[in-house]
Amino acid sequence: MSEEKDPELEKILAKKARELMMSTKEKSEPNFGSEGKVIKLTSKNFDEVINNAKLPVLVDFWAEWCAPCRMMAPVVEALAKKYAGKVIVAKLNVDENPDVAQRYYIMGIPTFIIFKNGKPVEKIVGAVGQGPLENALQKYLAT
Repeated sequence: MSEEKDPELEKILAKKARELMMSTKEKSEPNFGSEGKVIKLTSKNFDEVINNAKLPVLVDFWAEWCAPCRMMAPVVEALAKKYAGKVIVAKLNVDENPDVAQRYYIMGIPTFIIFKNGKPVEKIVGAVGQGPLENALQKYLAT
């Protein structure tokens, strides 16, 4: 006796298979920095993002209560858009992730650290504006 396949069930199975393949691809091949969005870093994903990044990474160490941090937020967003595909722009909340902040000796916020090849290469402290951050990033862009 041959089994008849339920077309509705086949559609659901095919859809689930596509979703599974997409989620596996996203996990195994991160394409950070190409979409022009700011990545949220945490203690759990920090090392993975920094160490696996093929591009320079600008990390904004910030806190919710920090007025200068809030002033810099639109600048960080603008840099993510402007340098999409050239630089990964990320934010790490120091209150929620104090272990990472301590590891990099963050004493004042906002602090911006540029990482290249998994290593910190430049640190900028304070609400410095877009110009100084861009000038620093220019030094580390692939030529």
